[in-house]
Amino acid sequence: MATLSRLVLIAINLSDLRKHPTWLLALALIHHPLLTAVGIVGAATAVLAYARWAKLPLAVVAECLAAPVALGVAAEQTGALLAGSDYGRQAFSGWVVTYSSDVAAQWSGTPLGIPLYPVQAYAAMGALLLAAVCFFWQSLPRRTTDVAAVWLLGAGILLFVTEIFRDWEGRGVLFHGSVDSPQLVGLGMVLAGGALLVDWHSSRVVSVAELLDADLGDADLRDAGTRKV
Repeated sequence: MATLSRLVLIAINLSDLRKHPTWLLALALIHHPLLTAVGIVGAATAVLAYARWAKLPLAVVAECLAAPVALGVAAEQTGALLAGSDYGRQAFSGWVVTYSSDVAAQWSGTPLGIPLYPVQAYAAMGALLLAAVCFFWQSLPRRTTDVAAVWLLGAGILLFVTEIFRDWEGRGVLFHGSVDSPQLVGLGMVLAGGALLVDWHSSRVVSVAELLDADLGDADLRDAGTRKV
């Protein structure tokens, strides 16, 4: 995902990078919703292509990727905090972060010398918590889609809430400044996760322990039947 988004960034700014080759070293600092969208689409396409090629059920693939993707989001937001990208709104009290790097201002438009909400830290901590929840949920009796549904719910709520503290410049403000585009995406994720969690057919996937118990029980019955014969 990151590689594809950086390639798009190079293509867009190729003329400037020819004049200033050393700017290539700072490409990792740049964060923009368009680059994120391109990276997500590219990663999703690769996952779908591989799952189709390997004949893997998409529900199982989504369940396996839930916790690792949440960890990846936590790492990405930690990097954004350090680089000054994807920054928050101006803060007047509480926990704040103030940037002074000209590189952050040049590449990400980060305001310098102004206290900002460290929203990237909020998102990173929330993503770590979500990863832990998804990992723990996999040990519980569940349906195949439950972990993916929990991830959608958690990620959607996290996205909607953290956008309240972000600077909305360039993020697609809608409805006269009431919400921005990522918040609408978050609402869609919450609705999708809720729909997946609804037990439409009262079906679930039993835990590994239950499967083992069932297998042992069947083996005992077969042994008993053999002895009777």
